[in-house]
Amino acid sequence: MFGNFRNLALWKSSMNLTAEIYKLTKLFPDHERFGLVSQMQRAAVSIPSNIAEGFGRESTKDLIRFLYTSRGSLMELSTQLEISINLGYISSDSSKPIDNANEVNKLLNGLIYSLKSQLKGSSKSK
Repeated sequence: MFGNFRNLALWKSSMNLTAEIYKLTKLFPDHERFGLVSQMQRAAVSIPSNIAEGFGRESTKDLIRFLYTSRGSLMELSTQLEISINLGYISSDSSKPIDNANEVNKLLNGLIYSLKSQLKGSSKSK
């Protein structure tokens, strides 16, 4: 209904972020494998997964709902990145994942805003 999500800059950026998180968490201490590492990886995977699932739904409202879920996972991941910095697992200099998370956030917010505007426009024209 909505086209191919794989063509979206948002989905591509979130896939890149997910790959970065997997590479980054390989460097974490072994004792975090079932804690922070697992949580960060699940949150990262959830971002593009919810974008894709939303595109498979039948309505714009459903898509928006899944985009909000994706944004929630992104906020969770951003917090976990900050925790990782505070614990010294990554340096505050390694800002690439944080920069990419910020980029994904901008793209997500832009798409949500656009879709909500379309919904408002279509309800006014009825």
